[in-house]
Amino acid sequence: MKMILRWFPFGDDSVTLDQIRQIPEITGVAGCLPKIPVGEEWTAEDIAALKSTVIAAGLEMEVIESVNIHEDIKKGLPTRDRYIDNYIKTITNLGAAGVRVLCYNFMPVMDWARSDLAKPLPDGSTAMAYVHDEVVKMNPDLIAKAMAGQSRGYSLPGWEPERLSLMAADIEYYQSFTQEMYWSNMKYFLDAVIPAARAANVRMAIHPDDPPWPLFGLPKVITDAERIRVFLSLNDSPYNGITFCTGSLGVNGANDLPAMLREFGGRIHFAHIRNVRKLGEKDFEESAHPTASGSLDMFGIVKALYESGFDKRFTGYIRPDHGRMIWGERARPGYGLYDRALGAVYIEGLWEAIGKMGGHKDD
Repeated sequence: MKMILRWFPFGDDSVTLDQIRQIPEITGVAGCLPKIPVGEEWTAEDIAALKSTVIAAGLEMEVIESVNIHEDIKKGLPTRDRYIDNYIKTITNLGAAGVRVLCYNFMPVMDWARSDLAKPLPDGSTAMAYVHDEVVKMNPDLIAKAMAGQSRGYSLPGWEPERLSLMAADIEYYQSFTQEMYWSNMKYFLDAVIPAARAANVRMAIHPDDPPWPLFGLPKVITDAERIRVFLSLNDSPYNGITFCTGSLGVNGANDLPAMLREFGGRIHFAHIRNVRKLGEKDFEESAHPTASGSLDMFGIVKALYESGFDKRFTGYIRPDHGRMIWGERARPGYGLYDRALGAVYIEGLWEAIGKMGGHKDD
């Protein structure tokens, strides 16, 4: 198992690589190139420049998240082939640079949604939160303005300016879509890129919908065990896998996360581990990582991941996911240093303890 942290380059992150290097047992970062427009190729030169920066800090860059998928691919428009060709070139370039996992999503229009990016918590910290009734009352423009207003000046993946101007029209476009049409477009994409991923030795790891329930009439993809089974059946290559995000899947009270981890362990290429506090059927706030801080059994989750063989077949990458803002830190919402560092060490402690209790020996 390798513990990593997500990091944003080009001064778009309050957290430095030197700080990440000092977190115990962190081996690398999940990198990104957010300045490249969605749908365009990530060139070998751009990737090499990013990697050299990471390597110079004494870290690895074996995971990328995310290379966003152009909306024309999701819609199945005739123009999709050009964007798929660019995606294949990007996968090839990433593989040549030593990237082994690519985390991406196929969510239409918006990658994720929250009603509050800095909800005050009783202990004085702040965290991202979601109240369903508040979100559905807002139109896309209001949501975009609310998100941008709380971003603290940092970019928000999935809420890029070029996407916001088209959001309302895109939402309207999908109202005529059936789930079967969306699955078909996903299969077309997978069948095109998975051979390239295999050739480049890059494992594709789709991220769940966040939140995992209907919103604005948009198609839903990765929300529960049944839909994950459908997704994996679209292309049965071992290079077609998932990013298991405990926060995204965990807010759906019907999801049995340990059971899902044991069922899909062989196709889980990346794990985002975080806790959430459920406040209602579709309301939640993000919490500190330990079990007692939220609604999820983090010991049971990490134990199931360990026992699933997550790191037996190939390297299993884990990162602590969204953290609170604590100790007066001002950072990108969800991506501060302190709470994620605490989360990483907590997960590492669970992993070591589970191994010494009788799990397989960690190589």
